Formats: sequence, structure tokens, C-alpha cells
Amino acid sequence: MKKEVGKWFMDIAKYVATAVLISSFLGSFEHKWAVYIVGTIIVAVGFSLGLYFIKDKK
Repeated sequence: MKKEVGKWFMDIAKYVATAVLISSFLGSFEHKWAVYIVGTIIVAVGFSLGLYFIKDKK
């Protein structure tokens, strides 16, 4: 069960990274730096949680 939750968090991180990249190329935001900072934080947290839940405790 924990591995599935970890995979889910990693998938969310990938989707957010993709959304930030695509929106930065196609959108014209006034504050692009805010989109990059928030996107990076969400990706880092999602990826970290994903790795935490996936790791084996042996």
C-alpha cells in the first residue's frame, strides 16, 4: 500500500513539472518567477514524499 502511495506522489510531481513547463511556454504570466517557485516547491515535496513511501525498510 505504501509503495502505491509513493508512486502516486511521484506521478503528481511529474504532472506538476509538466504543467509548469508547458504553461511557461504557452502562457504569458506577469509573475513567471512565482509559477516557477511554487512549481519547484510542489515538485520537490511530491518527489521527496514519493521516495519516502517507496523505500524498503530492511
